[in-house]
Amino acid sequence: MRAHTRSRGLKLKQADRAALQALTHRGRESVRVLRRARMLQLLSEGWTVVGAAEAVGVTETTVRTVRRLYREAGLAAALRERPRPGAARRLTETQASEVVAMVCAPPPEGRARWTVRLIAHEAVRRGIVPEVGRETVRELLLRHDLMPWREKNVVRARAGRPVRRAHGERAGAVPAAALSY
Repeated sequence: MRAHTRSRGLKLKQADRAALQALTHRGRESVRVLRRARMLQLLSEGWTVVGAAEAVGVTETTVRTVRRLYREAGLAAALRERPRPGAARRLTETQASEVVAMVCAPPPEGRARWTVRLIAHEAVRRGIVPEVGRETVRELLLRHDLMPWREKNVVRARAGRPVRRAHGERAGAVPAAALSY
């Protein structure tokens, strides 16, 4: 570890120093908050940005950002990040329910089962959504616990056609009496 010489150190207020001490000893915070608290403590003890970054296990940029936030906005801003809004949902609830209903119906003519790409393509073709990506469709199916591509071949098998077992071997022909539509 590098020597911790004074380099643009940080002067903590007495109340903030006590709050950091209590916070780090209590240990009931997220790792992110505890790391930020430890960074501030090390900087106030005279450690360099590089030394504090190595000691805590973060980048120098992170240490500089936390130091700047403390100087500009105080302890609370330095310890906790502002909430991130995230991206808006790609599908409205109505669109999502229409896509789920589409997937629960039989696949288009000529297709044995739904795939994620097919679902995305059909949703656009049917005018449910103007555009949708495969990942959005995959997440929607995951939320609804749907896996239409895993449907067994036996369900849609025609009488007299061979069906494959789960491990890939042929299971033989399916008798017409075994099929129930």
